[in-house]
Amino acid sequence: MAGAIASRMSFSSLKRKQPKTFTVRIVTMDAEMEFNCEMKWKGKDLFDLVCRTLGLRETWFFGLQYTIKDTVAWLKMDKKVLDHDVSKEEPVTFHFLAKFYPENAEEELVQEITQHLFFLQVKKQILDEKIYCPPEASVLLASYAVQAKYGDYDPSVHKRGFLAQEELLPKRVINLYQMTPEMWEERITAWYAEHRGRARDEAEMEYLKIAQDLEMYGVNYFTIRNKKGTELLLGVDALGLHIYDPENRLTPKISFPWNEIRNISYSDKEFTIKPLDKKIDVFKFNSSKLRVNKLILQLCIGNHDLFMRRRKADSLEVQQMKAQAREEKARKQMERQRLAREKQMREEAERTRDELERRLLQMKEEATMANEALMRSEETADLLAEKAQITEEEAKLLAQKAAEAEQEMQRIKATAIRTEEEKRLMEQKVLEAEVLALKMAEESERRAKEADQLKQDLQEAREAERRAKQKLLEITTKPTYPPMNPLPAPLPPDIPSFNLIGDSLSFDFKDTDMKRLSMEIEKENSPCRAPSPEWPSLKSSSR
Repeated sequence: MAGAIASRMSFSSLKRKQPKTFTVRIVTMDAEMEFNCEMKWKGKDLFDLVCRTLGLRETWFFGLQYTIKDTVAWLKMDKKVLDHDVSKEEPVTFHFLAKFYPENAEEELVQEITQHLFFLQVKKQILDEKIYCPPEASVLLASYAVQAKYGDYDPSVHKRGFLAQEELLPKRVINLYQMTPEMWEERITAWYAEHRGRARDEAEMEYLKIAQDLEMYGVNYFTIRNKKGTELLLGVDALGLHIYDPENRLTPKISFPWNEIRNISYSDKEFTIKPLDKKIDVFKFNSSKLRVNKLILQLCIGNHDLFMRRRKADSLEVQQMKAQAREEKARKQMERQRLAREKQMREEAERTRDELERRLLQMKEEATMANEALMRSEETADLLAEKAQITEEEAKLLAQKAAEAEQEMQRIKATAIRTEEEKRLMEQKVLEAEVLALKMAEESERRAKEADQLKQDLQEAREAERRAKQKLLEITTKPTYPPMNPLPAPLPPDIPSFNLIGDSLSFDFKDTDMKRLSMEIEKENSPCRAPSPEWPSLKSSSR
């Protein structure tokens, strides 16, 4: 029973002791965070919580910034958070930013997170034109920013237009030249391709090393007036105080290095800078607001402390951080080298694999071609076998035809022999025929001569007949005379004899008999019309 009462009492006491909280939003250069803070927390409590969350140990460069009526202010470490002139609406917003800048970023910025936060803040100030940067330097810085974000340049990945959505150059630089975004990207990419092999932290450090040489790097400007009421600009940075003409923020008119300043003080709105050299006049100026004077004093104290700290031996904490940073850097270097070797080996393996795949593909193609060639060869072999069979059959046919041709040749030879004999016989018969023709020609000529002679004789006979008819006519028409025995004229032997009977004057001689006699004489005179009995034997021989 007593234990239950004690437990209830302890629970009720815990419930009563639960602190009140409020919500705080912390905005860094690349993230936003929210925390529940106790009402009694001071600025240091919240600042340490943010640094622990970020893993940041180089805390002396940073602070929590807020805005009061268009004036920038920084959260004080020894003052409660809610006691500052901040908005009471939750969440209460603070910006985690670099308050002080190093003289040499490469030597002073140890942690990678510190480098990264400085890189992002300086980059934004350059793009917002709070830090003046020449055009050529702007392009070079943009190339390191691209290297930090995208890594090594790869033409197959980083194609034309991959920077189209990136803000890399101040608008003043872009408007200064009549160049298209593509032309700017080409110039940035040309520098970017030369940064191969640099890791992100190395590229960001190269960016800071170039940016820290710019005249407006790390300078906080404030509008002031001197004793004469002339408007001037006060610049506070890591090296000292500088007085500028309002129209020229690059070249200061007067500079007061920290090691030459004996004292800085302000009373109400009047600031006094006392140099170490008493021969130099004290510089006094006025600011417009008391709050601004407080901010100037904070920055002066903080920058002076860091200036003196850099010129002393590093504290144990800083030495430990630098040792760890060197070890981490060496480890990362070894890791990068190992990764580079692995990448090289992987690339070589990929090239070997690609080569093997190419050779395998080539061998497959060759095997396919060989298989196709083999199939064509088999088809060709089948065709050749068929052709061989056909050729063999043709050879058999040719052999058979050759045998037949041989037989035909033998027959032709035998026929030729017979033909030769027939030829000789024919030639002999032709000779005989020629001889016979010659004889026939001679006989024909002789017969022709005989026929001519017979025609002549016939004409003479006809003439004689005519004369005989005339004579007979004369005799028949004369009166009767006593018988006389005159001798008749001799007739040709071929003409038939006529019987003249002296006892009586009757003469039986007709024209038909005369015609028949003439025909017989013509038959006798034309021997060529009657074929010789030897011609039939010649014709039969010619056949």
